[in-house]
Amino acid sequence: QVRLVESGGGLVQAGGSRRLSCVASGSIFGLNVMGWYRQAPGKQRELVADITSGGLTNYLDSVKDRFTISRDNAENTVYLQMNNLKPEDTAVYYCSVVIALRDYWGQGIQVIVSS
Repeated sequence: QVRLVESGGGLVQAGGSRRLSCVASGSIFGLNVMGWYRQAPGKQRELVADITSGGLTNYLDSVKDRFTISRDNAENTVYLQMNNLKPEDTAVYYCSVVIALRDYWGQGIQVIVSS
């Protein structure tokens, strides 16, 4: 009923940039927080960044000053601009949204940063 479609993943060399996008559709009335998580092999999933409907943002400490999250409320889309990428950023990135206190997850997209 809620669909999240992610795009923008791929291979990038260290120091490069990449922009992830996530479009929400379906039963999304009351869409609130939108954000991005990531999970590396053998590691638990961690929050990278999120943003409220009013534009308040939070970031993982290790990505502060390198990543920027933004959203387009009219298009129900959230973006993650990733700059100065490092090999440690390699992971599967997941879009997540909150609707009526429930969490919804995208399928995940791979980001690989080569050194």
